[in-house]
Amino acid sequence: MYQNLKLQMWKSGIRQNRLARELNLDETVLSKIINGYRQPSSQLKARIAQYLRIDETWLFEVDPESVVRTQSRRRRTQEAE
Repeated sequence: MYQNLKLQMWKSGIRQNRLARELNLDETVLSKIINGYRQPSSQLKARIAQYLRIDETWLFEVDPESVVRTQSRRRRTQEAE
């Protein structure tokens, strides 16, 4: 999960659907990126960082604890299916 991306969107007052629209990106794809289910390309990272006017490295920094939580959540979802 990209906590810094979520934080910066909140601080900027931009909603997920607007960011997706502005970047000509499917909202579902953006949601998956924000929540750690999909890795953005380096070009997309650059576009998002440029749009939000923030350092790309910081914006896409990954919290190791959130990775573990996301993996656990994925396993539970797969087991439920």
